[in-house]
Amino acid sequence: KDVQKEREPHVYLSKEEVKEKIQSYNSSVTDKLKMTLNANGIYTGFIKVQMELCRPITVQSSQSQGRCVPSNQETAFYLPDGCVNTLHISSTNTVREVIEALLKKFFVADNPAKFALYKRCHKEDQVYTCKLSDREHPLYLRLVAGPKTEMLSFVLREHETGEVMWEAFSIPELQNFLRILDKEENDQLQILKNRYAAYRGKLEEAVRGVLKPG
Repeated sequence: KDVQKEREPHVYLSKEEVKEKIQSYNSSVTDKLKMTLNANGIYTGFIKVQMELCRPITVQSSQSQGRCVPSNQETAFYLPDGCVNTLHISSTNTVREVIEALLKKFFVADNPAKFALYKRCHKEDQVYTCKLSDREHPLYLRLVAGPKTEMLSFVLREHETGEVMWEAFSIPELQNFLRILDKEENDQLQILKNRYAAYRGKLEEAVRGVLKPG
């Protein structure tokens, strides 16, 4: 079972330290997904993100891709469990940008604010999971941890139930939630009415039996 781990402080590396770490990183890579250091000090590389989504996602059709308005050419479905995606990013890309890139790659129409990126570390037979802030840089974390996913892996999840950001949902989605709540309320109300109607019938039958002559 995952346990929560406090976020580690960000240690800023000099350009020379970054160069040395990238050389060490590339020497340990086994899947050819190496990092590249540019002359301006920005480096690029790859990260793998496991998709652990419990709720269905809304995917745009080819006709509606690129539009900013809701379309009836959208389909909701569940992603296969354990689906892993590889992204090529730079050291300047933030967690929020990585989430947006992942959703864009899958043509997901849902608001990025519904999702959170986690880092998962394996230490001493324990699994530590920590939600990353939007301002953190995943490629830096990958560089520091090295290429082995056993040391560090990334996971995309929905925000936890207690952290639902209602402003991230579209008006049609919120209206649909209200319709569902109205239906549930009416169903529960009808159940109560039927229950009390049955009680009333039994009481009236009992009263008629008591008042019956003879």
